[in-house]
Amino acid sequence: MPQIPEKVHELTVGQLSARSGAAVSALHFYESKGLISSRRTSGNQRRYTRDALRRVAFVRAAQRVGIPLATIRDALAELPEERTPTREDWARLSEAWRSELDERITQLGRLRDHLTDCIGCGCLSLSTCVLSNPDDAFGERMTGSRLMAERRTKTDQD
Repeated sequence: MPQIPEKVHELTVGQLSARSGAAVSALHFYESKGLISSRRTSGNQRRYTRDALRRVAFVRAAQRVGIPLATIRDALAELPEERTPTREDWARLSEAWRSELDERITQLGRLRDHLTDCIGCGCLSLSTCVLSNPDDAFGERMTGSRLMAERRTKTDQD
């Protein structure tokens, strides 16, 4: 991994990519979504402050556990003066995300346990299908492949 001298206070996008492990395109995307920021040189090149490394690490860690980028952006925006997240910030924010992650884990476990039930149905509208009909939400209105036709009709009208 390339080392950046302590006297260097700004990183090029290539240096940030090499140090963070994120692709240059990912860094541009993060910037377009307001997760990191840069300044432009007179030659219109991006320059990132060193704290962008921690912000990118924060974003990537949150993404790995399934937190949507919009939620990550909102969390970063809550920090005073949009400062770099600290270990304490991560602890507080990850605790807030815990219930959401627990619910996803429960849903994924149910999906895993019932996946073979859904593979052969073709229409994905069985009353027990946890892929497109979790908790049989559609079963109260109707059953069977009519749901697929109803969805197509609504999509065609929009």
